[in-house]
Amino acid sequence: MSLKRVLVVDDESSIRSMLRFALETEGLECLEAADITNAYGVISDQLPDMVLLDWMMPGGNGVELLAKLKREEATQSLPVIMLTAKAQEDNIAHGLALGADDYLTKPFSPKELLARMRAVC
Repeated sequence: MSLKRVLVVDDESSIRSMLRFALETEGLECLEAADITNAYGVISDQLPDMVLLDWMMPGGNGVELLAKLKREEATQSLPVIMLTAKAQEDNIAHGLALGADDYLTKPFSPKELLARMRAVC
């Protein structure tokens, strides 16, 4: 995998912890953010190689951040995988149409996520 640094954006600390463990086990650096405002700051300061992005969070939602990242020249090629409980076909189609590179619904397997991350990068 050509990834080195991954940003996990999720308001659930248990999901961030589980992903941190899975990513660090693979030798990746894991950055974390609990909301989109913090996530945008992390992206601006420490451009990650990939973003794992939840849809529903307090203070804004992940698709707003996804749309913003895909509009800006500096981040439009940044790979983003949506990790969300929104499992309806319309939600998946909307996330992918906004530019998500992949879409995985919760609950998910860390092993499957890592395989999808490899496929994207």
